Parts: sequence; structure tokens; C-alpha cells
Amino acid sequence: HSSGWAETPRTDRGTGVDTIQETPTPGTKRRSRWDETPGATPAPATPTPSHATPTHATPSHATPAHGTPTPGSHTPSTPVGVKAMAMATPTPGHIAAMTPEQLQAYRWEKEIDERNRPYTDEELDAMFPPGYKVLPPPAGYVPIRTPARKLTATPTPLAGTPIGFFMQTEEAGGSAAAAARLLDPQPKGSQQLPFMKPEDAQYFDKLLVDVDEDTLSPEELKERKIMKLLLKIKNGTPPMCKAALRQITDKARDFGAGPLFNQILPLLMSPTLEDQERHLLVKVIDRILYKLDDLVRPYVHKILVVIEPLLIDEDYYARVEGREIISNLAKAAGLATMISTMRPDIDNIDEYVRNTTARAFAVVASALGIPSLLPFLKAVCRSKKSWQARHTGIKIVQQIAILMGCAILPHLKSLVEIIEHGLVDEQQKVRTITALASAALAEAATPYGIESFDSVLKPLWKGIRTHRGKGLAAFLKAIGYLIPLMDAEYANYYTREVMLILIREFQSPDEEMKKIVLKVVKQCCGTDGVEPQYIMDEILPHFFKHFWNHRMALDRRNYRQLVDTTVEIANKVGASEIINRIVDDLKDDNEQYRKMVMESIEKILANLGAADIDSKLEEALIDGILYAFQEQTTEDVVMLNGFGTIVNQLGKRVKPYLPQICGIILWRMNNKSAKVRQQAADLISRIAVVMKTCQEEKLMGHLGLVLYEYLGEEYPEVLGSILGALKAIVNVIGMTKMTPPIKDLLPRLTPILKNRHEKVQENCIDLVGRIADRGPEFVSAREWMRICFELLELLKAHKKA
Repeated sequence: HSSGWAETPRTDRGTGVDTIQETPTPGTKRRSRWDETPGATPAPATPTPSHATPTHATPSHATPAHGTPTPGSHTPSTPVGVKAMAMATPTPGHIAAMTPEQLQAYRWEKEIDERNRPYTDEELDAMFPPGYKVLPPPAGYVPIRTPARKLTATPTPLAGTPIGFFMQTEEAGGSAAAAARLLDPQPKGSQQLPFMKPEDAQYFDKLLVDVDEDTLSPEELKERKIMKLLLKIKNGTPPMCKAALRQITDKARDFGAGPLFNQILPLLMSPTLEDQERHLLVKVIDRILYKLDDLVRPYVHKILVVIEPLLIDEDYYARVEGREIISNLAKAAGLATMISTMRPDIDNIDEYVRNTTARAFAVVASALGIPSLLPFLKAVCRSKKSWQARHTGIKIVQQIAILMGCAILPHLKSLVEIIEHGLVDEQQKVRTITALASAALAEAATPYGIESFDSVLKPLWKGIRTHRGKGLAAFLKAIGYLIPLMDAEYANYYTREVMLILIREFQSPDEEMKKIVLKVVKQCCGTDGVEPQYIMDEILPHFFKHFWNHRMALDRRNYRQLVDTTVEIANKVGASEIINRIVDDLKDDNEQYRKMVMESIEKILANLGAADIDSKLEEALIDGILYAFQEQTTEDVVMLNGFGTIVNQLGKRVKPYLPQICGIILWRMNNKSAKVRQQAADLISRIAVVMKTCQEEKLMGHLGLVLYEYLGEEYPEVLGSILGALKAIVNVIGMTKMTPPIKDLLPRLTPILKNRHEKVQENCIDLVGRIADRGPEFVSAREWMRICFELLELLKAHKKA
């Protein structure tokens, strides 16, 4: 049978009858297939009889044989221009929908394809001397033709380019063909305009056409002028951008809000916009808002639709820029306009819209002052009509607290009164957000303002006894932030009460609940009035049983919170009480867990010192850190910091262990992995002071010699660490006792000054400087001259920090 031209050839096809049914008529219900024209297209009034398309001859999506009419014959042809832009084949129009990363990849691909283009016969003839001839391909040769290789072959015609099929004319020079892309990126006109990227075409396409500006209407002329200025701001050189920015600002009122925003807002929505470009456009909006002032009122909603999503962007700077625009917009348009524009979004069914609206309102409050918004918030939070409105109103209070911090203190009482009824609302979501808002207010007010929260204590207290799951987590969070604001005896009472529920929740499998429970335990234990004995008896056994396990070490956020809580408890009950319980875990099989133990011990000892650590615990500790340090598979700064801090805190008590520690360091200095060598050198610089305290000058002299021998190190990161270690030893041992002698050491450093790596330069200059300061007489004047010339060279550095 004849196969359809649009099909991938298949080897396993039988007669085709079983796979291809008749052309579906609009009346028949059949599951739509991806390669068919959807059934919604206008079809002829009378259904085609089933025998019209021969079943065995062509599949339903192939070209109809013998000119048979099919239902598809009246459907529109291949989409062209803007409609076709979102199709599968990447084309200049489709580029507009790509992210910057995809676009970069696409450009690379095009360039690679261009470079790997097969030579034409003419190019080969020009290259080779005469006498060569073309070898015919072998008889059975079939070139590879996979669908993937054909994917990007057909460009979709853009609006304004000739459509329909035409033969491509091959140009001799490949680069010329590459240059004559679908669009000439240079905008037309007498003024010097910057080049246009392919993805800008859909916004600035009118500039690509050369027109006689005298024939244009005033509106079109204005539009063209704005377009030119925006293109200069987006793609121009800094001076060009600066001039255009000033011009668009000065003429903002002449241009009018409508024409300006109709062009700026679509640009801001573009997915291919880079951070720098977004920053410039935000700058444009900022400047023109000041100029337009109350003229922006009709466009407030349009601007908000584009800017609000920036408030929840993962990029910090995008969020800041979003806040800046909304703040200026509020000042320009006034409170009444902002409220009337955003009021409908408060009870929108879509949670995303409500979330961004709440954040936007918080920005308006910070711009125009909280008191001006209070009456409106009171009305919204008591809305009887929809729980969504109450939810959003309370969320606005939460966002105001997060955004403004302690600036809410003068209005704390009124804000708490506005939201307090939400704790007993019939809607679970409203109760949860009210508890979270109370937590945010308490956090912002710390350590003041407990009297403002009197009215919410009782409902919160009842809430933690009746709620479960997410609701309970929110209520616990609120109590956790309120306890540190209380007087000592109240704090003690409330801690004991809430602890029963916290201990029950220690075994909750929910990750979010774990984080909140840990945070609340930390807050309770850090509060005055909570007795150390109570913590040791009631909390510690459950705490270690449920939290100190491998699972907690694997999740980064839990890990952080657990370390912080453990350190806070240690501040209350003492270092040895906690370290005794975890020291053996330094020898655990799981490396991530060992790191968590090491980090906790390091922070506890850094805070509290090693005074209450007895000799038995000290032995276990040194043994543990040596094991953990040697067994690491990835050289991590956690182990290095931990080792350094513990040795420094133990001070003189480390003397018996120093030979063993130095042995391990020397062994690791010989390792073939650069990271291991670097870490060993870093460790020397951390413990040099302790070696001096223990009067181990002989050991230090030996280490100095070894480091001197390693100055030929090829990896700059490692060399930088070796120089740092030498610097630490020279510092504590002094110039006279240093081995190798200074007169040998300094000439070895002179050539290293030529190294261009920052870390090497910094440590080398520092070391040379210390020698010049304390022992200049050990080195000849000639050597110092050589060093001075090298240092003069270094002043040509890129970074002038």
C-alpha cells in the first residue's frame, strides 16, 4: 500500500486497515489524536460518507488521494506569524518565548551548526590543487535521517516575511548565509540605534521598517519615539542608555501614561528578560511614576498585574525592585486608588492572586503608613461575605510585620485587635494564618509588647490543645515567639505547659512540624526563668531520642535548626552535658551525621569553652575528631573549623596528643588529592597558636621545614594554604627560631610573588610583610630590592581592594 508522506516510515506495518480508521466526522465521538486537526474547526455541514477517503490508501492525516474532499479541506492553512510563534520549531518568533538559558543554548547550537556546515564543491575546489576528483559513495550507502536531525530545519514564517514555500538559494560563503537571517537586526532610521536581539523583534518590529516620519500620525510618531528610547535603554551602551533614560523621564508627561505603559509592561513580562534589563526597565518605571504622578491612576491595575509577581520571585533583587515600584506607585496614585484597585483581588478564588495582593498591600502600608490602612484592614478582616477576604486581610497584617519589623510597635495593639477573632474562626485556613500573623507580630516586636498580646494568649492556649497538623504547627509557632516576651515566672509556667505538647510532637513525621517544634524548644530553653534541671530531666531524653538521627542530618534546613537548638540547650545546661551524649557519634558511619555532630560540638565549645570537660570526655573528644577528620570523603570546612576550635579551646590539655595530630597532618600533606593537602595546611594555621602554648617548638620547626619543601606546589589553592600555614608558624615561633632560617625562606618567596592567583598573592605579600616588619636584618638589601620590584608589579592588579 502507499504510505502517507507525513508518516515516519515503519517496517512493521501490515495492511494498515487495523491501525487507520476512517476520517472521523464531526458527529462521531472519538478520542482526539495529537496529530489531527482538533474537532472544533468548522467542518462542512454534511458529514463525509465513510467511503470518501479510501481506508487502505492513505491515513487520516495524509494528503487525500485522487483529490477526494475531506473535512479538513476547509480548515485554515499552516499558522503564520504571531500564531505560529509558540510552535515546536525554534524560529525568530518562537525565540520570544524562550528563557535566557534556552536562548543561549539555541544560539550556540546555531553557531556550531554553522561551523560544521559541509563544504560546498566550489569551496573544496578552491582549497585543493588541481588533479583531485570526487569519489562516488559505496553502492549500499544510506545516509542517516533521524527525525531529530530534521527538527530545526523549517523556520516558521514571521509576520512581514514572504510566506509559502520557496527554494533556498545557497550562498557560497556560509557566514554570509548566517548573517542574512530572517531579520536584519539593525533598526532603520537616521538616528544611531543599538542592534536588536532576535527576541526583541516582537516588541520593536516597527523600528525594522524604514518609514517616512512626516507621513505618520502624531500617535504613531509618539509610539515610535518611545520605542526608540526603550530600545536604547534596553540594548544601548551606558552613555546611550543614560541619555535615553533622562529623555524619557523629562518627556513623560508629554508622552502620557497610556503610550508609555503599553510598551513598557509587555517588555517586563517577557520571559527572556535578563536581570540587568529588568533592572533598567524598573528604573524607567520608577522615574516616570514620579513625573506622571496622578496621571497613572487609570493604569494602576495594569502595572500591578505585571509587578506583583516580582514580590514572590526567588531572586532577592527582583523582590526589592517589585517593592520599590509598588511603593512609588502608591505615593503617586494615592491610598484611595490603590485600595479601590486591589479590593477585588482580596477575595479572588485564586490563592496566587490573593498571596501577591497581600504582599502588595503590605508594601502600600509601609509607603503610606500603617494608620492610614487600619480602618480598611479592620473591615476586611471582619468580612462576613467570604472567608477568603478575612484570610487575605490577616495575611496583609502578617506581611506588614515581616516587611516593617519593629516599626509596627506603635500600632501593635490595634493590629492584634484586628486579627484576634481569626483564632476562633470557623475556617481552618483563617485560624492557621491568624496564628502565623500573631507569630510574625511577636517576632517583629521582640523583646517588647507582651501586654498587647493579652487578648490572643487564651485562644492560642486553647488552640494548641484542640488542633492537629498544620493548624497546630502555626499555633505552636505563635506561642514560641510569645514566650520570650514574657516575664520570667510566666515564661517558666507557659514553657512547662507547652512542653507536654511539644514532646508529643517530637515524633511527628512531618518535616515542617519538626522545624517548628525545634524552633519553639530553642525559644523556650533560651528564656529566663526556665530551669536547667527541668530541661535535663524532662526534655533532653526525648530530644536526643527523636532528633539526633541520620534522617535529620540529610535535610539541610532540619540540620541547621537542630544544631542551633542543641547549642541553645547547651547554653542552659552546660557543655559537657550535651557533648557527653553526642561525642561517640563522631565515629558514626554516616559522614553527614558526623558533620552535624562536629558542628554542634564546635559551636558549643566556641560559646562555653572547655572548662567543664573532664579528662575522660577530653580523650573521647580528641579520638572522635581525629577519626572524623581522617574519614572524610569530601574535604569540608565544617571538619576543619571543628578540629581547629576544639583544639584551641582545650589549649594546654592537647599537648599529649600533638605528636599524633602532627603525624596525621604530615601524612595528609603527602596525599595525592589537592583538596586533602590544602585542608592539612589550613589545619596547621589553625593550631599553630596551641602548639606554641604547649611549647612544642621542635614540632613546629619540623612542620616549617616540611611546608618549605612544599613551596613548589602546583595547585594555587593549596599553595595559598601552605603560605598561610608558614605565616602562622612564623608568627608564633618568632624570626630567630624559625626553621628554615628566614634568609633561606625569603628568596623562595620572591618568585611566588609572580603568581597571579589572588589567594597566593595575598598570603605571600602578608608573609613577606611580617618578615620585613620583624626580621629585616636576616635578609640582604639586594633581596629586598628584588622584592620591591616584584611588589611594584603587583600594584597593576585587577582588583584594587
